[in-house]
Amino acid sequence: MRKAGLLSAVVILTAACSAAAGGRSSIAAAAGRDTPASRGAAFARAHCAACHGVGEGSSPRPEAPSFEAVANARGLTLDTLKPWLRDSHNFPEVMKFEIAPGHVDDLAAYILTLQSADYRPPIQ
Repeated sequence: MRKAGLLSAVVILTAACSAAAGGRSSIAAAAGRDTPASRGAAFARAHCAACHGVGEGSSPRPEAPSFEAVANARGLTLDTLKPWLRDSHNFPEVMKFEIAPGHVDDLAAYILTLQSADYRPPIQ
């Protein structure tokens, strides 16, 4: 009985650490489930990928930061990311693109899954 309890605790701890340590594994775990991060990933692929790299790698448009670069910006938190997403599309003026508040929450949840302690920006 003790072994079963210990095994359960190890499995739960391992899953929690895996999700916290690697955003990519947490988004993979959310695949197929209706979570803010999975909805944000779908929104990003549908509405943002033409300009931004929405996962790993560079953006199709050099002037648009990849979501991985945004996620790993120094000091980024949910509280700093949401206002940036709400307000960032006024620049440059030609974008004329607004993100609905519910999508901002989902998109922020997804972008935060891309944070990685070993992220290194690409050489420009």
